[in-house]
Amino acid sequence: MLCKLVPLPRKKKPGSVPVYLNVYDLTPINGYAYWFGLGVYHSGVQVHGVEYGFGAHDRETTGIFEVEPRHCPGFTFRKSIYIGSTELGPKDVREFMEKLAQEYAGNTYHLIQKNCNHFCNDVCVRITGKSIPRWVNRLARLGFFCNCVLPTSHEVSSNPTLSASQRRHCVRPSSSVINASSTSTVAVK
Repeated sequence: MLCKLVPLPRKKKPGSVPVYLNVYDLTPINGYAYWFGLGVYHSGVQVHGVEYGFGAHDRETTGIFEVEPRHCPGFTFRKSIYIGSTELGPKDVREFMEKLAQEYAGNTYHLIQKNCNHFCNDVCVRITGKSIPRWVNRLARLGFFCNCVLPTSHEVSSNPTLSASQRRHCVRPSSSVINASSTSTVAVK
């Protein structure tokens, strides 16, 4: 007889908040490629009921945007992965994202060298001390070795991953951004 293993609840430090990586499929082929350790994924970091992502556009303004957790437009949600916890409060996370916005302008997006998964790894390392799983950005790492054969058109102009609706929810320094989920937030279950 098999018994279901139930994980013990994690003891949280007072004030610690879970940080999740939400992973999305960019293509239906991922259903098969995932089992071979491959796939093309978009990801976002979820903390305090807000998901932060990074996308391309052709301006020098931030490419960081906010969406309702697990509901990034244009992508199919695959899974949520617990990365760790942070002591940062909602206001601290917001200030952190505003500072990080200077490093992640939409026109600096690059499919191989600086994509949404690089952004998520950077955020997770800085706020939890832990990296995202390597498989999430594996194709970009493999593509790095082939980058010299990719046309420059594979940088910003052919990757308009940040839609007009997402740009409305971009992180702007010293502004209160309206969450894409209106005023509601979603708790991870």
